[in-house]
Amino acid sequence: MKKILFLILLLLVIGVIIIGWLFLGPATSFDQPKKTLYIATKAANKKAILDSLNNNDMLKNDGYFSWLAERMGYWQKIKPGKYDIKKGSSLVTIIRMLRNGQQIPVNLVITKLRTKEDFARLAGNKFESDSLEMMQLLNSNDSLKAFDKTNETAMTALLPDTYRFFWNTSSKKIYEKLVEEEKKFWNKERVQKANSLGLTPIEAYILASIVDEETNASAEKGTIASVYLNRISKKMPLQADPTIRFALNDFTIKRVYGDHLKVSSPYNTYQNTGLPPGPICTPSKKTIDAVLGAPSTEYLYFVADSSFNGRHVFSNTYKEHMEKARAYQKAFKEHFSDN
Repeated sequence: MKKILFLILLLLVIGVIIIGWLFLGPATSFDQPKKTLYIATKAANKKAILDSLNNNDMLKNDGYFSWLAERMGYWQKIKPGKYDIKKGSSLVTIIRMLRNGQQIPVNLVITKLRTKEDFARLAGNKFESDSLEMMQLLNSNDSLKAFDKTNETAMTALLPDTYRFFWNTSSKKIYEKLVEEEKKFWNKERVQKANSLGLTPIEAYILASIVDEETNASAEKGTIASVYLNRISKKMPLQADPTIRFALNDFTIKRVYGDHLKVSSPYNTYQNTGLPPGPICTPSKKTIDAVLGAPSTEYLYFVADSSFNGRHVFSNTYKEHMEKARAYQKAFKEHFSDN
C-alpha cells in the first residue's frame, strides 16, 4: 500500500514538474534574441493571434499557449500593439505581457523632411496606420483647425527630434503629440523674439525652412535670415531658389533659372512677395533659433562664395552683388572646366 501511495505521489510530482516546465519553462522556438508580434486593431482576436504565432514560428506549442491563455483570461483582454517576445520566455510570461498590454515603444525620428508626403510615408512605415490616413489629416483643414493649423501650415508642428509612441497610435494622436511638443518649444522667450522681428512663430518656422535649405553653415544662417527679413521689410520678393524647387517638387535641380522661375505657385518667391504660405522643409531647432537671433544688417543680397567653401558673401547693393555674382560664375566655369 505504501509503495502504491509513493508511486502515486511520485507521479503527481513528476506531473507537476512537467506541467510547470511546459508553462514556466522556455516556450519559444526561435534562435534570434527576439521576435516581434504585431496585433492589429482590426484583427485583435484569438484566431489572428494564433495564426501569427504559428506563421512566424514563435512558439514550440501553440496549443499549450491557447489553453493557458484561456485559463489566464487573455482572450477576453486582447490589446492591439507591437510586442517583443524574447528568446526563452515562458508561456506565462508571454501571456502576462500580452494581457497587460506591455508594448515596446516605437521611435519616430524626424530629420529634414520636405513634403507632407515625406512625413506620411515615414509615419506609415513606423505605425499601424498607413500613410493615407496621415495624408488625409495633413490635408484636412477641418481636422487641423483644432490644432490652429491649415493644410499649408500643418508641417510647422514638426520639429526634428526623436519622439516615442506605441505602434498602434492613430495618426491624429501622433500629430497631437507633435503639436504639444511644438508648444513647449515655442516658449515665451522664443515667441517674443519672433514678434520683435515682425513674425509669428509659424512665419519664423517658414523662414527657417528657407534658410535651412540655403546653407548648412550654421555661422551664416542668422545673416541669411537677415537678408530675407530686410527684403520683407522693403516689400521685395525673396527670390529664394529653394522655394522654386519646392514649387516644382523637384529637389534635384542644382541651378534655378529660366523656365523654372515661371512656375505658377504661391511658393514662387520670384513672382510673389513675402513668405510662402507654408514651410519648404522641417528646419532644425538650431536653424529656428538662428533666425530668431538674426543680426541687424542692411544686406539685401547674397551669393555663394567663389572659393567654394560652402559659405556665402553678402551685399547691400545690387551693383556690389552683381560683381560678386560674376566672380562666382567665373570661378565656377574655371573650376568645372578644369575637371
